[in-house]
Amino acid sequence: MQVLFWGTPDFAAPALRALIGEGFDVVGVVTQPDRPVGRSRSRLEAPPVKEIADRENIPVLQPERPRGDAFRRQVAALEPDVSVVVAYGHILPAEIIDLPPKGTLNIHGSLLPALRGAAPIQAAIRGGLAETGVSIMRMVPALDAGPVILRAATPIYDDETAGELALRLSEMGAAALIEALALLELGAAREEPQDETAATYAPKITREMTRVHWNAGAAEVARVVRAHDPRPGAFTTLDGLEVKLFGARPEPDAARAAGAAGEVLAVDDEGMVVACGEGAVRLAGVQPAGKRRMPPVDWQHGRGIGPGRRFGAAPAE
Repeated sequence: MQVLFWGTPDFAAPALRALIGEGFDVVGVVTQPDRPVGRSRSRLEAPPVKEIADRENIPVLQPERPRGDAFRRQVAALEPDVSVVVAYGHILPAEIIDLPPKGTLNIHGSLLPALRGAAPIQAAIRGGLAETGVSIMRMVPALDAGPVILRAATPIYDDETAGELALRLSEMGAAALIEALALLELGAAREEPQDETAATYAPKITREMTRVHWNAGAAEVARVVRAHDPRPGAFTTLDGLEVKLFGARPEPDAARAAGAAGEVLAVDDEGMVVACGEGAVRLAGVQPAGKRRMPPVDWQHGRGIGPGRRFGAAPAE
């Protein structure tokens, strides 16, 4: 089959590499435009999937928005049998979804109909789910509501961050995509309609979602931190300045869990222990305002933090 691939970030890269490696004829890649990066914003950075496409001499389209007659003609000229969408970053209009004879498939990072929407990986960790996975779905105009061709499940590990889970799911999704396309090519794909009554949603991440509320229990605080690690990073404040937090897990030593919510109880080579409403968490990394990400002990050596300091409290007068 001739495949048109739509995707942008690192999460999409394994699927594109798998299509190329398995011998599919990738007739084109549609991705978002190169974006300025760096402090001066003077350098343009290409999306990861564009870099792969360029190495393989695959034509690349980079519209600001995937709409309009001219763009539709560009897509039609590639003569795809099927489109595959993986974290492209824009909603596709019906005329683009329906253009290939075999339609458009999507890799979604959850076990649909659970966690439809923009941020299913973060929502799965934040919600304390024991299991998640990937779904290969036929795209329809409604949000993540199309019939499912294939699902693959995996446990969520207790200390897993969103970045680590995304890496695993991207590889799982690539393997599941190849299997689904093989079934489609053989005419053996069974498309299961989703149960609308079981649908849940994972909306786009807002700043408030990433704020740490120290009055919550240690397990909940740890999930909020891991759900937004490495990006955008969960945050708290110290003396009115923002601090991002990474690599959290509940502190098992009950003797070290006594203190006011948000109070730093200990800092050592293994991280920083902070009291919560119930229990305490150990944090592996911090990023104070205007600084790089670092181990907490490095921040302590710079006299930025230490036992007795309290996150989330009002700045001292």
